[in-house]
Amino acid sequence: MRRIRYEVPDVLIKEPTTQRLSIAQKEGDILVLTCAGDDRKLHITANPFQIELESKGETILSVNTNGLLYFEHLQPPPQNSKTTAQKKEDTSTDSSQENQEDLGLWQEKFGRFLDIKANGPSSIGLDFSLHGCQHVYGIPEHAETLLLKNTSDDDAYRLFNLDVYGHKIHDKMGIYGSVPFLLAHKPNRTSGIFWMNSSETLVEINTKAVMEHVLSKSPPDITKQRVVPQTDVRWMSESGIIDVFLLLGPTPFDIFKQYAQLTGTQALPPLFSLGYHQCRWNYEDEQDVKAVDTGFNEHDIPYDVIWLDIEHTEGKRYFTWDKKKFQHPKRMQKLLKRKKRKLVVIIDPHIKVDPVYTLYSQAKKKGYFVKDRKGQDFEGICWPGSSSYLDFTNPEVREWYADQFAFKSYKGSTDILFVWNDMNEPSVFKGAELTMQRDAVHHGNWEHREVHNLYGFYQQMATAEGLIRRSRGQTRPFVLTRSFFAGSQKYGAVWTGDNVAKWSYLKISIPMLLTISIAGISFCGADVGGFIGDPEPELLVRWYQAGAYQPFFRGHANIKSKRREPWLFGDENTRIIREAIRERYTLLPYLYSLFYRAHTTGEPVMRPLWVEFPKEQETFGVEDEYMLGNALLVHPVIEQEATTVNVLLPGSDEVWYDFRRFRRLDYPGTLKIPVTLESIPVFERGGSVVPLKTTVGRSTEWMTDISYELRVALDSKDFAIGELYLDDGHSFQYLHKKQFLHRKFTFHKNVFSSSCADEIGQYRTKCVVERVLILGVQKQPTSVTASLQGKRDGKDKEVVFTYDPKTSTLTLEKLLLNVGADWEIHIK
Repeated sequence: MRRIRYEVPDVLIKEPTTQRLSIAQKEGDILVLTCAGDDRKLHITANPFQIELESKGETILSVNTNGLLYFEHLQPPPQNSKTTAQKKEDTSTDSSQENQEDLGLWQEKFGRFLDIKANGPSSIGLDFSLHGCQHVYGIPEHAETLLLKNTSDDDAYRLFNLDVYGHKIHDKMGIYGSVPFLLAHKPNRTSGIFWMNSSETLVEINTKAVMEHVLSKSPPDITKQRVVPQTDVRWMSESGIIDVFLLLGPTPFDIFKQYAQLTGTQALPPLFSLGYHQCRWNYEDEQDVKAVDTGFNEHDIPYDVIWLDIEHTEGKRYFTWDKKKFQHPKRMQKLLKRKKRKLVVIIDPHIKVDPVYTLYSQAKKKGYFVKDRKGQDFEGICWPGSSSYLDFTNPEVREWYADQFAFKSYKGSTDILFVWNDMNEPSVFKGAELTMQRDAVHHGNWEHREVHNLYGFYQQMATAEGLIRRSRGQTRPFVLTRSFFAGSQKYGAVWTGDNVAKWSYLKISIPMLLTISIAGISFCGADVGGFIGDPEPELLVRWYQAGAYQPFFRGHANIKSKRREPWLFGDENTRIIREAIRERYTLLPYLYSLFYRAHTTGEPVMRPLWVEFPKEQETFGVEDEYMLGNALLVHPVIEQEATTVNVLLPGSDEVWYDFRRFRRLDYPGTLKIPVTLESIPVFERGGSVVPLKTTVGRSTEWMTDISYELRVALDSKDFAIGELYLDDGHSFQYLHKKQFLHRKFTFHKNVFSSSCADEIGQYRTKCVVERVLILGVQKQPTSVTASLQGKRDGKDKEVVFTYDPKTSTLTLEKLLLNVGADWEIHIK
């Protein structure tokens, strides 16, 4: 019988394009390959097998440097039963001992669980050396530092999706998601390794100093030695094939683009999903939902989405409603819709074993559940009790599942209902490590061990497809998933799972989100306040302030936690939280534009400092502050009772401005910044333009026609550039009918202009730019005029302005310039 090995499907968006290489040199065991019009070379050695990647004469990456390539071949199971005669003949005890050892590799005990490997041991591994690199990042998800640590005297980083309630901090064990993508950075180059394998994977990292021989130019032919760093990375997977992509950059943004060409870009989120989300396990009933919704209006706090956890269903049967607590789900959604708000409900992958539950009986009849090794439906315990698990690796199951979201199938659902996929690692209570047994069997007869890290990826894929199909392809979906893999960005958002209401979890959330972001998943967030426990008011306030400047912004709490709606902590804390959430809403035009960039070019929304300042060594390990896009530097306050924070403002020739007080900071470096509970430090980078809304509404949908303010921050050369992306915020018309506006703003030689950044896009809007703030204007102007391009009368309009010499800020008011028009503002 021919045995084949599992190859990960559906993650790559298309088969990568190949280029023809030509042989430049061939000597004995060595082959040198080059590519036409390229400065890269490939040195291949046959014995010992090695590959070296060279660019401009410099070795960037080598493969199998330490000879750790291995590949356990599939083989028939060892024969355990021998005839008595054979046993008599076989006097050597060694072979029977060997036999037991062989069998041990085919069967593993984990506590009371026995894992029987259908094809025996089938692990694979390979090592890579990153030359000149000592800074490596990526391979989420771990509650760990941004910079990956040396593992030579510690555990390897583990990629194995698991439900870990209140996971430990600074731990390399696997938690909810896995992206086997690692980035290495040095001042002149960023490179990446994408190890496409969905079985359990371990990554060992060893950074060391190595001697390098350099041929000196004068006097000729004398070799000098110098010490350079090198990072060795070893990948080991339980099964599958070696399928690896080496990305050569050379810039961080080149790497993001190259990775996106393989796995896809971030789906463009519907605008409402960038607003604030209010969640808890659980809002009790329809009255509770109504009261919380009203509470936001009464306290003048904007929000977009209220969430329902598992208790909203009939006995944890997904796609149903509790008949007592949620008698009129459609009426409840109608009330929310009237207020221009949305509802998200939880839909987990486990299905209650119950013959009268339609979803279960249909799936059972069609054979849609994962099987155990004996061919029966796999059963495990989860929230509903005994449950079976849908086999999302099967395209037919995904099709059927997507159809369950149709309004006629999902009774009580409306077009404002969106979805949250939880417990999809998959979580199996009382299972080994609280997950499915590795010898369970999926579609195509593949064992669970092969596909484990893809399970949640496939559920989110099917759910997103269901929401699109429900709207006949008109509306963008919103799906949040806990478990994820490379490419999950194509289907929605992720969050960091069951965190704890402690300062240390607020602190670790920053490197966790940065790591997820640079691994292609821009739409990510951590539960504000911490899911487990009760945050003290100061921690809750600080978490709201941080979350407001992160991509996915949701408050969430456990069933045992005290209620913590934003107005329950006294007037003063309510006021500060209100301010943080309102700040988020004014920032939405900037955030939405960043998501458009993520969607079109693969650039992360939330970025480590080194991505924007790749040559500045002091940024390489910074994880307590980050860039939001290329314009804003955010430093959350993560210490209790802090009165000052140390902020690194990178770049020797950069100019920075306090985002709220407009004060110019001309001396980059580490500054001690005083802080109060009121806000966290945010700085705008000189040379940028940040589009904002002039005021906020009760939700994003109330803000469509609210005017814009453009915040222009001049650099040392009195120059600034920025952009704004705009569409209807919810449909696919931006894609299919090119209904969007992409505007470019430039300040140069005292002229501030608006021009079209993409001629293909057309979108009609009444929206105007009402106010422009220019930071860093050295002296008061004598006059300011505005002119619309292509206007027949050609008259320049005088502009009302004020100048503040203390902060060098020029404010232009009452402009009423259409955001879709070309115009210029002249400052004399």
